[in-house]
Amino acid sequence: MREMRRKERATPKEDALALLKDCEYAVLCMTDPDGNPHAVPVSPALDGEVVYIHSAHKGFKIDCIGHHAQVCLVCAGNITRLPERFSTAYQSTIAYGRARLVEERDEKVHALDLICRKYALSNMDNFEAEMEKSFARTAIIRIDLENVSGKQRKLPENR
Repeated sequence: MREMRRKERATPKEDALALLKDCEYAVLCMTDPDGNPHAVPVSPALDGEVVYIHSAHKGFKIDCIGHHAQVCLVCAGNITRLPERFSTAYQSTIAYGRARLVEERDEKVHALDLICRKYALSNMDNFEAEMEKSFARTAIIRIDLENVSGKQRKLPENR
């Protein structure tokens, strides 16, 4: 991995993982079968150092991962515009890992539960019925994280 240029803005790995866990969406960066970059917004759910995302069984994202499993996830949060400084305060995470489709039923159910608890907590009473209805047509991608880094620019004290 390339070394971070602004080391004074680096955050602990735990903070970077916390942002990835809490972010509303992340951008999944992949290499397409022709060797070109491809990025798509996703809804990640973090479990330790594993990220789960849902997908259809077919599509460009699945083609890319099937071609080249190495991926990158990027997310940002706690963003505050600082127009008086022509800047922003922020936190960001960049995570690299290897992606694969989840084949085992128990792990797929676990991943769907994590995703739904994050994005549809108020509707978990209907989880079992909805999961069974859409289980066959929903793919789960597992990303085993290999390298995670975080960066931040804090709000100025005299703001």
